[in-house]
Amino acid sequence: MIKKNKIVVTGGSGRFAQSLKKIKNKYNFIYPSKKKLNITKIKSIINFLKKTKPKSVLHLAGLSRPMIIHEKKINKSIDLNIIGTSNLVKACSKLKIKLIYFSTSYVYPGRKGNYKESDPVFPWNNYAWSKLGGECAVQMYKNSLILRVCMTEKPFIHKKAFANVKLNFIFHDELAKILMKILHRKGIINIGGQTKTVYNFAKKYNPKVKKIFNNNKKINAFPMNPYMNLSKLNKMIK
Repeated sequence: MIKKNKIVVTGGSGRFAQSLKKIKNKYNFIYPSKKKLNITKIKSIINFLKKTKPKSVLHLAGLSRPMIIHEKKINKSIDLNIIGTSNLVKACSKLKIKLIYFSTSYVYPGRKGNYKESDPVFPWNNYAWSKLGGECAVQMYKNSLILRVCMTEKPFIHKKAFANVKLNFIFHDELAKILMKILHRKGIINIGGQTKTVYNFAKKYNPKVKKIFNNNKKINAFPMNPYMNLSKLNKMIK
């Protein structure tokens, strides 16, 4: 019998999961090791889910930074972010378990800003392509929730920040609290913080951060306006 509040979390040793573990909530989160649940092996996924019988799977595992690794190690990026996610979709579909997938705001083109969930996507780097690849599989399974997230850990780790790039950074601990309010939802939700330049976001927590300016004329340059429209999220968490 599937337990009402039991949620299996992939990527339990990752940065966001550490913040999630500190949040008091009504859910029973289970954090299996890679040995117990290997997303690259579908039998491993099915065996663990059959044993634990969760209501949902929160999929945090994958390859993220440094971003350059997705250019240098394409096979690894594909195996973890696309094939690994697809394996989870297959397993959850088979066992009728909800899948909650952490995607990224980087799937949007980043040119005009204010992107809604219904707007066309067009990733600007390989990391975003790998996350969109995972999204494609998740979209095929209707018992799912896709979160296009713009998050970072506290304190802001970089010594420099763009003064001409706007986005929706939110810290992991703040995101964990919001997540508790929307886990029951389905579909796609943009999730992040107040729209600010990277520099304005960073300087509040690190007064010594240096201001730099993005030159988006370079190939694979960071986009100028990757910020999202959060009206859908805000209505849900009022």
